[in-house]
Amino acid sequence: MIRANDKNIKTWIEVSENSDFSIQNIPFGIAKVNNEVFVATRIGDTVVNLYTVARLGHFDVAKDVFASCRLNDFMLLGKQATRDVRDKISDIFNANNAEAKNNVELQEALLNVNDVEMLMPVEVGDYTDFYSSEQHAFNVGCLFRDPDNALMPNWKHIPVGYHGRASSIIPSGTSFHRPKGQKKPPTEEMPVFGQSNLLDFELETAFFTYEGKPLGDSISTEEADDYIFGMTLLNDWSARDIQGWEYVPLGPFLGKSFASHLSCWVVTLDALEPFRTAGPVQNPKVLPYLEYAGDKHVDINLEVLIQPEGGEETSVCKSNYKYMYWNMNQQLAHHSVNGCNIKAGDCMGSGTISGPKEGEFGSMLEISWKGTKTVPMKDGTERKFINDNDTVIMRGFAEKDGVRIGFGEVAAKVLPAK
Repeated sequence: MIRANDKNIKTWIEVSENSDFSIQNIPFGIAKVNNEVFVATRIGDTVVNLYTVARLGHFDVAKDVFASCRLNDFMLLGKQATRDVRDKISDIFNANNAEAKNNVELQEALLNVNDVEMLMPVEVGDYTDFYSSEQHAFNVGCLFRDPDNALMPNWKHIPVGYHGRASSIIPSGTSFHRPKGQKKPPTEEMPVFGQSNLLDFELETAFFTYEGKPLGDSISTEEADDYIFGMTLLNDWSARDIQGWEYVPLGPFLGKSFASHLSCWVVTLDALEPFRTAGPVQNPKVLPYLEYAGDKHVDINLEVLIQPEGGEETSVCKSNYKYMYWNMNQQLAHHSVNGCNIKAGDCMGSGTISGPKEGEFGSMLEISWKGTKTVPMKDGTERKFINDNDTVIMRGFAEKDGVRIGFGEVAAKVLPAK
């Protein structure tokens, strides 16, 4: 058992009942206070400066990795170092540790979340986005082809993916401008240039990798857990009208590369271990390198909300990460099977996560059924896609046996096109 995951542990830090950040979570992020940037964790609404904790001699790893503006330096130490640090944090903030609770120097490491600016947690070197939700792929296939030809012939044989743009992956809270590009309206013979009128969110998660193997070697599904650092929420925005015109024959480009937002706390794979669950039966049988043993899917509740400017949030989707057809182990094994080298900080998007029922669809393309249905907001307005000045919010958590492991949220406001 992973010691920090013990469901019976309590903490001397105040944690509200429904907090995403229980003592069993211990995520990692990059925080900034008064121009000081450091690696942090969060317990309840308390952000813990891990550089301060390290300077007090609590960790067995070099303290300078916690003074970094990115988690990559810490990730380069590997999975055992992550596990050891989580275990030590769990011990320090255990309710039974009166010495730590009364340590004046340690108190200096504790900050209110409202006094902290959260930054991009990882310097992303490479970004791959998969297309691994069967219901989403089926829905899109129905919308653009027909139900009898919804899934492409390769879909159930490989975790389909594409290489995306790492530079435009940005942290939660960063507003962005509506993208512009070429579009071809169905009523026009020639393409036109202008702003995207079909701006859409995509409900996704992302996982980040440790340093992988050298170029030419591959990571098996059995080994994959040792190469996965942790997960965040991901809003992988899509400009559907730009994407629809450009994607043949080489796939997404300008319709995707303008912005992708991450939640700021990386929840470790270790913390999510108690929430593993069985995945769907994969039929036809996958090739041997994609076979895996045990429960490798994860039960994570997900929700998307739209907040018009000055208005209330309206929930438009409730889904779950367990609905994925292809799991992270298979995605990483497929990504590296050709000898592609994986680096510390690589980001792998899940692809849009849609459940089997209406209300569980992870994009407005599906929710509005390509614009044929409207979605009512609490302020009386309606949506088919995302309007200027809307804020899209995604939240996610896993919960079992009285323990809640959450991600916080990823939120971003859409500004008018420049």
